[in-house]
Amino acid sequence: MTELMPTTLLAFAITFAIIELTPGPNMAYVAALSISHGARVGAAAVAGVALGLAIYGFVAALGLATIIEQSNVLYEILRWGGVAYLLWLAWEAWSSEHETAPEAGDGAGHAIRTVFRRGLMTNLLNPKAGMFYLAVLPSFVTPGTGSVMAQTLLLSGIFVVIASVTHLSIVLLARRHAGGLTDPTRRRAVRKIMAVALAGIAIWFAISTAR
Repeated sequence: MTELMPTTLLAFAITFAIIELTPGPNMAYVAALSISHGARVGAAAVAGVALGLAIYGFVAALGLATIIEQSNVLYEILRWGGVAYLLWLAWEAWSSEHETAPEAGDGAGHAIRTVFRRGLMTNLLNPKAGMFYLAVLPSFVTPGTGSVMAQTLLLSGIFVVIASVTHLSIVLLARRHAGGLTDPTRRRAVRKIMAVALAGIAIWFAISTAR
């Protein structure tokens, strides 16, 4: 059983909410998807992001995240893989010629599966997600007052819930402002702006995650 105090859980939730509200790759990605393709596709990306965070949480609970912290080679592979993936997403957004959201049916299902996988990969290739579990989460774990694994899993669950709520809010807000983007020219312009933003985030990501 876990013995975390309510005040500890609240402090953790506030800390992570502040971190999560800081603009980053996930925020830009789900906003771009929601504006271009609608809330349903944006929500699928959020589900992929949530799964990626949950996987990191499970790995952290098993103590394997420490291996990433101690292995410069593995960290660099994840870091540059994440940068390359973000740049690829930026290029795809810039060069895409599709103007409308997917129609219902097999095409829509394929699009939803695709963005789900991309949301998942965006997190799995983001070493900062793993670093959070190493740098922030352990501060809220209290050894000797219950299972460390159980505490880590509980905190990881809170992590995933807050991230999902934040990203879903972005999906809804982005989609609300997409009503006036019926003109294909305007939609292309917005998509290109998002592409530039993703490229900028990729550069920032490469600099900020360097050891």
